[in-house]
Amino acid sequence: MGLSASKDFDEEMKDQSQTTETQPAAPENKLEVEEAGKKRLNELGEKPIGRLLLQYALPAITAMAASSLYNIIDGIFIGQGVGPEAIMGLALTGPLMALGAAFGAMVGVGGATLMSVRLGQKDYRTAQDILGNVLFMNVVMGLGLGILLQVFLTPILRFFGASDVTLGPARDFMTVILCGNVITHLYLGMNALLRSTNRPREAMFSTIGTVVANCLLAPLFIFVFQWGIRGAAAATVCAQFLMLCRQFYLFTDKTNLVYLRFEHPNISGRIIFKALTIGLPQFLINLCACLVAIIITRSMTLYGAETGAGGDVAVGSYGIANRLILFAVMLTIGLNQGMQPIAGFNYGAKHYDRLIEVLKKAGLFATVITFISFCIYFFFATPLVTLFAKGSPQLIEEAAHGLRIMTFTFPLVGIQIITTAFLQSIGQTGKSIFLSLTRQLLFLVPLLFLFPRLFDNPVDGVWYSMPVADTMAFLIAIALQAWQVKKFRHILAEKTITQ
Repeated sequence: MGLSASKDFDEEMKDQSQTTETQPAAPENKLEVEEAGKKRLNELGEKPIGRLLLQYALPAITAMAASSLYNIIDGIFIGQGVGPEAIMGLALTGPLMALGAAFGAMVGVGGATLMSVRLGQKDYRTAQDILGNVLFMNVVMGLGLGILLQVFLTPILRFFGASDVTLGPARDFMTVILCGNVITHLYLGMNALLRSTNRPREAMFSTIGTVVANCLLAPLFIFVFQWGIRGAAAATVCAQFLMLCRQFYLFTDKTNLVYLRFEHPNISGRIIFKALTIGLPQFLINLCACLVAIIITRSMTLYGAETGAGGDVAVGSYGIANRLILFAVMLTIGLNQGMQPIAGFNYGAKHYDRLIEVLKKAGLFATVITFISFCIYFFFATPLVTLFAKGSPQLIEEAAHGLRIMTFTFPLVGIQIITTAFLQSIGQTGKSIFLSLTRQLLFLVPLLFLFPRLFDNPVDGVWYSMPVADTMAFLIAIALQAWQVKKFRHILAEKTITQ
């Protein structure tokens, strides 16, 4: 279902906007505040695209770099302060973390994209209602998912491939993380809304603040308090809580068009449904990542035991390599986050020529990011993985080997990520979902079952399945991108003829 698919919803929003216009005149200072807010938002449809992408994307990229950096730092602290067994156990938490991110992204990205479009349409009343509805959804999903996963945590980790050695560290880490799940959901949702309301710098500072707080608290909890892997998880939750308080404070600023009003929220089933629909592609991306991570960890456990490398070592090596790769992927996602308010606003304003330019320049920037990342990971794999696996030569060797293979076609990944996010931001939900699923389900899952049977070392089959799937998904993304650009140019040509 695309953004324009819900006709009744759009008509309702139009009616609300008209109602707002017929209300009594606001005080002069209130009007000045609104005009200032409108001016800040209108730059999305007026400034050069290159400058806008730098203005919006750089803070988001910085924020995502910082966010993934503290995951890396957590891993280093755990590897150095707790030991290789904890690192191996930490790798098993990846699917659960991806599942939590799936639900959080569905609400955060969906709500933020819907708000960007409504602001582009100058429907400020609906944008205000979206804020309250996003907070409501974050609380409900955060609490519900946290409680459900906590109850079934041990059997879930066993299903993922946890051994007697790795079960304890994995369970200790996730128990603390799940206790703070509602905090995580609110924190991520509020950050997405900050970006959609033309405050990318504030979103960046919130993320950087989380990183700084985590880097200060993690060594304190791990080394001083001797909390082990629980300390790393507690540091993450505490850091997010501190920045969540700051985000709530920012949204109390009445000089912005959208701010928190401490009154009964206007909970709307239509807004919730629309936001969840728009956020569905991102949910499916992360859900597929969860399913794929489960298959990979179970495959590593099985084939690692068969080859003598050891299942725990194989799983741990994937966890280390994936943690490093996530850093580069998050840079591209940061670019996505900077691009989406621009694309959503211009789509709402029907500036199709600017949309084409957004797609082209975002794709170029994404390719540069992934190419540089490939060079670093390929040539410096061993020293990078050594940071996580001190005192375990076997784990270092396997993780470095896997990292080089996984990043072999990495320069192609950026285009796929950008295209998926672009289609999502303009309401092309079905196509975005399709592209989200191609890499994970259509290509990677079958290859994960096929390739281990074709290689003398089945673990290598697992490693090589990932770059092959990336290449196939890249080809699909290019085709969809070309189709969308052709459609925009057709609309522009018709518009020119009628003028």
